[in-house]
Amino acid sequence: MSKRQNLLETERPRLPPYPKYKDSGVGWLGKIPARWEVKRLKRLFLVVNGSTPQSGVIDYWNGDIPWVTPEDLGKLKGPVIQTTRRRITEAGYRSCGTTLVPAGSLVLSTRAPIGYLAISGLELCTNQGCRSMVSRRKLNRKFFYFQLQAARSELESWGEGSTFMELAKCKLEEMCIAEPAETEQCAIAAFLDRETAKIDALIEKKERLIELLQEKRTALITQAVTKGLDPNVPMKDSGVEWLGEIPAHWRLTKMWVISQATSGATPPRETLRYWDGEIPWVSPKDMKRHFIESSEETVSDAAVAEIGLKLISPPAILIVVRGMILAHSFPIALTKVPVTINQDMKALRLRPDVDVEFFAYWLEGVASNLLAVHVEEAAHGTKAIRMDEWHKTPVGLPSPDEQRTIVKSLDQETAKIDMFITKSRAAIGRLKEYGIALISAAVIGKIDVRDLS
Repeated sequence: MSKRQNLLETERPRLPPYPKYKDSGVGWLGKIPARWEVKRLKRLFLVVNGSTPQSGVIDYWNGDIPWVTPEDLGKLKGPVIQTTRRRITEAGYRSCGTTLVPAGSLVLSTRAPIGYLAISGLELCTNQGCRSMVSRRKLNRKFFYFQLQAARSELESWGEGSTFMELAKCKLEEMCIAEPAETEQCAIAAFLDRETAKIDALIEKKERLIELLQEKRTALITQAVTKGLDPNVPMKDSGVEWLGEIPAHWRLTKMWVISQATSGATPPRETLRYWDGEIPWVSPKDMKRHFIESSEETVSDAAVAEIGLKLISPPAILIVVRGMILAHSFPIALTKVPVTINQDMKALRLRPDVDVEFFAYWLEGVASNLLAVHVEEAAHGTKAIRMDEWHKTPVGLPSPDEQRTIVKSLDQETAKIDMFITKSRAAIGRLKEYGIALISAAVIGKIDVRDLS
């Protein structure tokens, strides 16, 4: 029994199989119901290529014709695509080899990556990273949308290329798919519509719960690092609008007084001896966890010795100061080993009387205020922190003992919230796997859903 079949058995009462099966002769389909047929995709669909008008010609862009890219498909939440990020003009359409396809066509990304899928909700065309499938005769497009979803691994395996993987038109046309009778297609599609809607609703609830838990976590941290743990302690006005009142016994200082920022750089890529060493070279893509002990890329001792790349001893706080990531979040991490960083990062070293974990919590708690005050537009639509203003940031600071008390309390309370977030994410993962397993089983006939209401 496959992993998906096992998941299907455990998540839902056993669904009945078809009364009789036959060998499809196709590896990914396996045995299919006896009355189903195996067809080359080109017998059911006309496969249409896409293309891109010349980017530098203004008259070709910002028109009325929807123009789909893999990016549009990747961002899609449901099965139907109604809007696109970019549109082309009639002149742009005539200038290249793209083709308009009717509403109801299937649109598949065939490079970067292979496998994003949608049903067109209106007449549209695509770029060369997608191919459209126009049905040659009456059939249930939603059924084949689900079947191609289940076949994503098969589609990816047919990709070829050295620079990037691409699924050629001829390969897509030759792909074997299963075709039940049209009434059966409709019954399976209706069943999957109902069941996937239920799964999606459960996932949405779990995602909303995670949002609420994250908001609670942030509020808890903000309260502790700006107001302290004792709600009855006397307060004083900080004189800073976004900071408000702070405990009267805390001292108000500035970022530049308590921290020193270290910059990073990227060694020349062509100098191979600078790379693949043993020293972590941290970039924004590594800032997905609270503690940094490793990174995707590493540099050598030569990079530190010869070009002045700074080796940062732990513990230090790493922050992202430039990049698209700042548009939505403010990643913070603590180092546990010596690291180097790239130019989109800063490492903060603190005075001895400032607890590094307290200050990491402080940055997390006031992150939204820091982003609102200190971030500006940089080149190519990215965001950047204005470090000259950053250094002037006011900080309300308790004594070292109180800092450690706050850290201990936050460690305990955030651990509880993080546990619930982890469990919710695991539940979402299981629901998604179950949805994939259910779709796969239904569209290749492993379960008989014709009589299920």
